[in-house]
Amino acid sequence: MPKASRFDAVLFAKRAAFLVLSAATSVLATYLMSEVMAANGLTILGLTVLVLFTLSFSWLAVSFWTAVLGFIVRMIGGDPSSLTVAPDRPLTERTAVVMPIYNEDTERVSAGLEATLEGLARTGMASHFDVFVLSDTTNETIGERELIAMTALRAKYPAGPTLYYRRRQKNIGRKAGNIEDFVRRWGNAYAHMLVLDADSVMSGETMVRLAQLMEAYPDSGIIQTLPVPANRETPFARILQFASRLYGPVMASGLAFWAGGDANYYGHNAIIRIAAFARHCGLPVLPGAAPLGGEILSHDFVEAALIRSGGYKVWLIPDLGGSYEEMPANVIDYAKRDRRWCQGNMQHGRLLTLPGLKSMSRLHLFMGVTSYVTSPLWLVLLMFSTADAMQRAIVGPVYFKPGFNLFPSWPVATTFQIDLLLAITLAALFLPKLMGVVLVLFNKRARRAFGGLGGILGSILLETMFSTLLAPIMMLFQTMFILSTLIGKGVSWEAQARDDRGLSWREGFIRHIGQTFFGVLWAIPVLIIAPDFFWWLTPVLAGLAVAVPLSVLSSRIDLGLALKRAGLFLTPEETRTPIELRRLRRALNRGGWPPAPEGSTLPASQLVPEEAGLPMSHMEMTEPHRPASEAIAAAG
Repeated sequence: MPKASRFDAVLFAKRAAFLVLSAATSVLATYLMSEVMAANGLTILGLTVLVLFTLSFSWLAVSFWTAVLGFIVRMIGGDPSSLTVAPDRPLTERTAVVMPIYNEDTERVSAGLEATLEGLARTGMASHFDVFVLSDTTNETIGERELIAMTALRAKYPAGPTLYYRRRQKNIGRKAGNIEDFVRRWGNAYAHMLVLDADSVMSGETMVRLAQLMEAYPDSGIIQTLPVPANRETPFARILQFASRLYGPVMASGLAFWAGGDANYYGHNAIIRIAAFARHCGLPVLPGAAPLGGEILSHDFVEAALIRSGGYKVWLIPDLGGSYEEMPANVIDYAKRDRRWCQGNMQHGRLLTLPGLKSMSRLHLFMGVTSYVTSPLWLVLLMFSTADAMQRAIVGPVYFKPGFNLFPSWPVATTFQIDLLLAITLAALFLPKLMGVVLVLFNKRARRAFGGLGGILGSILLETMFSTLLAPIMMLFQTMFILSTLIGKGVSWEAQARDDRGLSWREGFIRHIGQTFFGVLWAIPVLIIAPDFFWWLTPVLAGLAVAVPLSVLSSRIDLGLALKRAGLFLTPEETRTPIELRRLRRALNRGGWPPAPEGSTLPASQLVPEEAGLPMSHMEMTEPHRPASEAIAAAG
């Protein structure tokens, strides 16, 4: 069998196994739930609960088996079918490092860029890279600071990589439009572009490695790293950093295992083949008005689907390392970012029928939509379950049904089914976390990097408690996000908060008091009418009850530093800080950007290179997808 065919057969077997395992788990859980619901009469209310449970548990089963496969991959030392290339492979093509920014903290952007540039300069391969800072900043003061900072950084690296700065006057298309404008103007000069976010930091070795992989695999359109969250100090961010670092690699390895060359793109910390992007990644304009129509808000999933439809592969490389980003510092900023993602993912639902997409690309778009739909599904499931429990508590057991009954209808005990279903659900929720923990605990070096056995166990306990309380808060947030989108209330494009911002009690009260009030109104009648069911709801109700103090206190940087001193929520990026993050910290402590040498200030025009755009016939990026837009409109 030819090598390509053999690879395709192995990938098909992987996906088939994943599908069978996920489906079998969902069917088993649904069967047990149906036994419980039907034991004493399946009402319309009970049937609704069963349907909602099936939908919710299916998503849980997919996540569970993704983690199991990822755990196996990591236990055996990696996926043998992943991309590999000799580390000393010479580079022959040029790569543009592209960083779009929008009203950002200039000192943070400059410090992160300096850390990245320093690493790239030290690889000895800087001549193969140019760096473009693409500003969409609308604030004039920030724009002036950007020009000063970029001039200083450019002067610091006269031998390369060369840094260019361009500020657009019209922010057409937001970030996606900014990238498209770069490709039109300068794309012809480069084989690849490595896209960074404003808070990204990447090691020089990783950047070179990505370029080597692109050259070694010419059928690759996008190669995505797994960015590691770092540098935040609030309790909220520290907990998320710890959880992502401990549990995330298992999930990422599982996803990469069954996705193969049909992986996804997350919008940054990835390298893209420019010619393929130019030919295939023109974003369609959705029919109708925003938020579900108009320009696509979340471009990354769509670009991955489009470049894959052009015959190029999209890879996720979880083990590459040297790729970093930063988390929002508090619940509110996290929810604001989630609100943008929610609207963007809801738009993706209209692209599922887009002609020419690969089946795996449709699956990724569908999973993006359902990742948010699960929140209202969970809420409705809880509401209907509550109504069913209260109805059964009020009516009580019915021994004689309407009509003649020779014998009473005794209640059927379903203790075994309930216990087994509970065990399966708990396993699906917590075993993926346990797998990540096992990989660390049985590796002495990794165990020390996370703060030792005591620190890890204490952190896991507190993280589990925190995530349990946070889950119902995010459930209500995401439900409101979806409802807002469906009624036509869109989100504005604003700069993200990228510092350790603490919340005031006033802001916490305004943002969360409605959730607490909802929880109280939910809890009181259940406690009075169905007290047994009330205790099942306690984790959900407790999260809503403490929403205000949980949000405010978890944003306090002093508490975060206290947790750090106590050895809790430590990550390898803190205990063995990579050189790139140390450079970032030094630059921030110094004041963001290096002083420009005397007489080195340049006018903005000299920070922009001469245009080297591809021929316009090659770069009409939206033209190929107009028929697709018409198809979407025709499908409604």
